[in-house]
Amino acid sequence: MKWALELEAEFREDLYYEDTHAWLKVEGDLARIGVDDVAQRAAGRIIYVNPLRPGAHVLRGKPLVSLESRKWVGFVNAPITGVVVEVNEEVLRRPSLINEDPYGKGWIVLVKPSNLEEDLAHLRKGEEAREWFMNEVRKLLRKVT
Repeated sequence: MKWALELEAEFREDLYYEDTHAWLKVEGDLARIGVDDVAQRAAGRIIYVNPLRPGAHVLRGKPLVSLESRKWVGFVNAPITGVVVEVNEEVLRRPSLINEDPYGKGWIVLVKPSNLEEDLAHLRKGEEAREWFMNEVRKLLRKVT
């Protein structure tokens, strides 16, 4: 099971990460949100995306988007509380953008945060997120070996 410790998933220093695999980029008074590289790799090719729509209120830790791949269906939770102001229509038409460019063209929603500073305190950035994830992998490996 050593392969899990050699994970090549990308964790960018300019992004915040949530434990259930959402990423967030602060852009002025908005937050761009998508699915991190770990989740898109684990899910496989994404074939369906169903995010909350503009005007919807989102709560940190509650479902923001449902995703479907050929081998997985599930939710990614919101990393912050706020209101959805825009959905990436291109991702709705071409869900595989999440796999091809998870931190660029594969973004999912823009949210107007309600309390950004408080919510950011619950997230991890770049290398800190990678270290947290690798620690979680190590814990899992200890349980199964």
